[in-house]
Amino acid sequence: MTRIFAAALIAMSLLAATAEPAQAKVMIQDERGFVTRAGLVVDATPYEAWQMLVQPEDWWSDTHTWSGKAANLYLSAQAGGCFCELLDEQAGVPEGIQRGSSRHMTVVQADPPRVLRMRGGLGPLQSEPVDGVLTITLKEVPGGTRILFEYVVGGYFRFDVATISKAVDMVMNEQLARLGMKLGVVTPEPSGAGEGSAANDDSDEKSKARSAGENGAATNGKPGPAIDTTSPNDVGSLIDAMADD
Repeated sequence: MTRIFAAALIAMSLLAATAEPAQAKVMIQDERGFVTRAGLVVDATPYEAWQMLVQPEDWWSDTHTWSGKAANLYLSAQAGGCFCELLDEQAGVPEGIQRGSSRHMTVVQADPPRVLRMRGGLGPLQSEPVDGVLTITLKEVPGGTRILFEYVVGGYFRFDVATISKAVDMVMNEQLARLGMKLGVVTPEPSGAGEGSAANDDSDEKSKARSAGENGAATNGKPGPAIDTTSPNDVGSLIDAMADD
């Protein structure tokens, strides 16, 4: 865990010094958790993007694995499926002892080629009493497919939330950038019409409100609006709204 957390902090400084083909942002942050978001547009159809997405062993970073080898990752893109990692076999292990493994996340929704949603604490969050929901949306747009990563994390933190949220944001940005490089990046997905513009500010506020509402989070000490998740249509509308953001 220490190695991965250290790698996350190193990634913060490295990514800050280099131009990445993805736009990332910590959307919400307080003592209870945080929300990170990153997006880009790739030169691929939604189905082509989905096929690459569900093969993390081909694009995930070696640095952000327990074994140090992304080739050990595997993902079963079905509800209840595992985003897991096999650890390297050790010499001298007695017969009958199974090979080590680690569960990174569990798939809770797979709707190809639109949505992949998984729950779990990535990296150093695995050892903490927190939960995370990673929603990945794919949507066809002019010129390719928009891919959006949104990771919502909440619970009890022994780490400083401001520090870990930035580290996680940078790591998620790195993974999305690597996925984008495999598919071919058309353009980063901007967070709004322009930095400092009224349109950008309004878009950010709507994003925060929508993210807070989906997860029952609170902003400024006030509970987020309740969302009726009993209707599949409501859930579908919410997913589309996230992808449109």
